[in-house]
This record gives sequence, structure tokens and C-alpha cells, in this order.
Amino acid sequence: MADTKIGKVSHYFNKIGVAALTLTGNLAIGDSVKIASKEASVVQIVSSMQIKLEPVEKAKKGDDVAIKVDQPVKEGWVVFRQ
Repeated sequence: MADTKIGKVSHYFNKIGVAALTLTGNLAIGDSVKIASKEASVVQIVSSMQIKLEPVEKAKKGDDVAIKVDQPVKEGWVVFRQ
């Protein structure tokens, strides 16, 4: 199955390991995502997601969400649902 582009990283909070994403597609807890640049990528399952500091199970196109990430990412990296 091909990866589907669903957004990009708008900010990374290094101290707490959280990426802020601007979504162009849907995302849900349990989805497998790849956050990638030309040089590197991070693949993981979405285990924690928030909108405006409130935990959510699902998010849709146009939402700004924060997800816990296992490894550092950078602003501008593209997010794909696998």
C-alpha cells in the first residue's frame, strides 16, 4: 500500500518530544505514520494526539494537532499515513 501524504510538521518541541502537525488529511490514534525529509524519516504508531491541549482519538483535514514522537523531527518534514 502506498503512503498517503496527510500533512507536515509546523513545529517540534524538543524538550517534550512532541511534533505539531498541520493536517491535509485524516489521522487517528493507532495509525502508522512516516514523518520524513529528504535525508531522514521516522516511522511509528500514533499513540497520543491532542488538539489545543485536549486529547483526541481522531483529527481531520485542516486540524492542527500535536503528537508524541519517538525521535526528533524538524519543521517542514512531511507526514504520511502508511
